[in-house]
Amino acid sequence: MDVAPGTMVVWSDLACPWATLAVHRLHVERARLGLEGRVVLDHRAFPLELMNGRVTPRRVLAAEVPVVGGLAPAFGWQMWRAPESEWPVTTLLALEAVQAAKEQSLDASEALDLGLRRAFFAESRCISMRHVVLEVAEATAAVDVDALTKALDDGRSRQDVIEQWHEAADGPVKGSPHLFLPDGSDEPNPGITMHWEGEHGRGFPVVDADDPSVYEELLGRAASA
Repeated sequence: MDVAPGTMVVWSDLACPWATLAVHRLHVERARLGLEGRVVLDHRAFPLELMNGRVTPRRVLAAEVPVVGGLAPAFGWQMWRAPESEWPVTTLLALEAVQAAKEQSLDASEALDLGLRRAFFAESRCISMRHVVLEVAEATAAVDVDALTKALDDGRSRQDVIEQWHEAADGPVKGSPHLFLPDGSDEPNPGITMHWEGEHGRGFPVVDADDPSVYEELLGRAASA
């Protein structure tokens, strides 16, 4: 996969707790290392609902969030607190918005991606809804909301999501999250080794090992390239 110097390509779904953990750690570690402005994240869509042909089951997320949340509580994870009727059954519009924001800059796309993850996992907001996506964009300092609104309303970035879905399904992307670096290396679910105890969706995930220090190495390699 062709990755520009100073860039890290991040394939993921917005409703994936493991991907959200990775994105959170990338932001935190990049700031700690003083690499903001030297390493940017290029978000690509790995839409689980299209990969699996179904809504991502809430029972799976209900089992994953407490486990993932314990690895990085500073993100502010919470169990879903809004009415059942407001549970987001799709992330396609939100994924489209993240791609549309790239017309402005990768910084804008990054900020919207992180804001949407926080809206879903920490604020129990329905990121399937257009007005919620735009409210999240409004709360960022990096996104031009008028430009994003026009992009969403004419649907220009939906094709990007579909093309990325096909590229991920037919190529080297193994899941959400999967990171690709300029030096040609890649890292799925960085630093995490885990398994499901019992049937997937009925049992619970178990983290066998967690090494957050891998993010310093990954960011350093992206910066040095």
